[in-house]
Amino acid sequence: QVQLVESGGGLVQPGGSLRLSCEVSGRTRSGNAMGWFRQAPGKEREFVAAVNWAGTTYYRNSVEGRFTISRHNANYTVYLQMNNLKPEDTAVYYCATEYFGSQRATPSRNQQRWRNWGQGTQVTVSS
Repeated sequence: QVQLVESGGGLVQPGGSLRLSCEVSGRTRSGNAMGWFRQAPGKEREFVAAVNWAGTTYYRNSVEGRFTISRHNANYTVYLQMNNLKPEDTAVYYCATEYFGSQRATPSRNQQRWRNWGQGTQVTVSS
């Protein structure tokens, strides 16, 4: 069993910043990629950002340059720094972890390929 716990969500005005954190515990595995997805009301869950064990990062186009994903392998924690937030960033943000075959493998952007998920944290961007 792998447990993931997100924190750091909340209400912020457009242009503001938030930092999400996700701690992984349980039967963790060296080499896993970690990622962030989000789901807005009435929409499917979508890829936001991911980082492989080697530290290579990947982003969806709409957050590139505004969001930064980082990880601390020693304590199995991943962060998502979100700057210049927009109303369209409003969603429940989920942390996920999965092994894609090697430490340098490119993480999938398909949420169905990830098996371990947190419960999510709400991010609301509104004035």
